[in-house]
Amino acid sequence: MAKSAILKSSLAKKYWMALTGLFLCLFLVGHLAGNLQLIFSDALHFNQYALFMTTNPVVKLLSYLTYISILFHAVDGILLTVQNRKARPIRYAMENPSANSTWASRNMAVLGTLILVFIVTHMVNFWAVMHFDKNMPLQSVANGDSQVYVMVDGSYIPQEFVTSGDVKIEHRTEFFDSKSGLKIGEGYKDLHKITFEFFKDSEYGLIATILYVIAMFVLSFHLWHGFASAFQSLGANNPKYNGFIKGFGKAFSVIVPLLFAIIPVYIHFFAK
Repeated sequence: MAKSAILKSSLAKKYWMALTGLFLCLFLVGHLAGNLQLIFSDALHFNQYALFMTTNPVVKLLSYLTYISILFHAVDGILLTVQNRKARPIRYAMENPSANSTWASRNMAVLGTLILVFIVTHMVNFWAVMHFDKNMPLQSVANGDSQVYVMVDGSYIPQEFVTSGDVKIEHRTEFFDSKSGLKIGEGYKDLHKITFEFFKDSEYGLIATILYVIAMFVLSFHLWHGFASAFQSLGANNPKYNGFIKGFGKAFSVIVPLLFAIIPVYIHFFAK
């Protein structure tokens, strides 16, 4: 079979769907762990996390891989749907789809399209603001119990030594916060504030919260069929493990979207 034929085959498309889908499941876990800081941590730690996720070279590489996987997964899903319908253009006169498949499995293309719409709007409201909005608010660096350093000729010197006269300053430059490494007076991009304003303080905060929760229901249905289906597409079909894979997949498809949904609900109704 020619290479082009392999790439065009439905089997190859199913492999790619499975691989990109499972990779995106890993992304969901990592993204959830970071977002849960909106509930269990403070603004500074969440903004430090956001800064790390947008500046670390390895994370950047994984981010590009995630963007590619989302696009590939979406396009591949559309192509598979079209290919399957072309293979059977005329429906059977007597058919009872619910007897042989779940609702989610029969509507994966619709569910996937809704999730793609959510991802685009989600990135516009948060990712694009974080990266490109010049009016992005900053969280000022509070000294607190941090030690303040002065850079002297390329070296960091504790401020108390400088002010006490123990160090002779010829080329003093900037003051730095020891915890954050940022210059005093600078700050982190305040994604924490943006998120809370979006779900709590804006005039459409309640609507945004409801739509987010609905999107997580859609994601749950998509994962309900997609998780176990991915392993089947990759040939992991063994009676010894099928029960565990299906059980784990169902738990994953409920718990992960549920925890995501709790975040905006908490912010809108309970956060101060």
